[in-house]
Amino acid sequence: MLCGCASSPQSQFYTLSATAAPEFASVADNEYRVVVGPATVPESVDRPQLVLRMSENRVTLLEQARWAEPLASAIPDVIARDLALSLNSSGVMAYPQNPVSFDFQVFLEVLRFDSVLDDAATVEVAWTVRPSNGGEPAFGRTLVRERVAGVGYEALAAAHSRALRAVSAEIAQAIRARADAPVLRS
Repeated sequence: MLCGCASSPQSQFYTLSATAAPEFASVADNEYRVVVGPATVPESVDRPQLVLRMSENRVTLLEQARWAEPLASAIPDVIARDLALSLNSSGVMAYPQNPVSFDFQVFLEVLRFDSVLDDAATVEVAWTVRPSNGGEPAFGRTLVRERVAGVGYEALAAAHSRALRAVSAEIAQAIRARADAPVLRS
């Protein structure tokens, strides 16, 4: 008598996290007000399961290793938290939170979000920093390959977080460069 009581392995959930250290050299009296997002993410990775790159032409979906939230909302949230730390500002928030007034909006297009277990996380993001005063926007494209420090899916998620920190650092530079331009505040 055989029972069909076998259970499938329990799913593990992973998150991205802000990893930037506060840069206290920032101008303390300049409270940047920034909205980060929306973000577009490639359909190939825009799913709950972690997607591992196995070769140039093959990926695999991991049913038991999942993102705790959609990447299209997790990525702007992490970049917003990293920007807040880098800019030393409490006025940075992720879309769809929309302040009454803001100085800049950052639009993100994730071009690559590759995961190679026990090797590296590769992130490529095209971004636009648009001033609310109608000034000239800044455009950038950041490609980061971050080595995995450790083994397993948690180390891979941490590598993606560090890669996104590098993206936010470039965005922070663009925002600082635009800060000298007059900004209309409502």
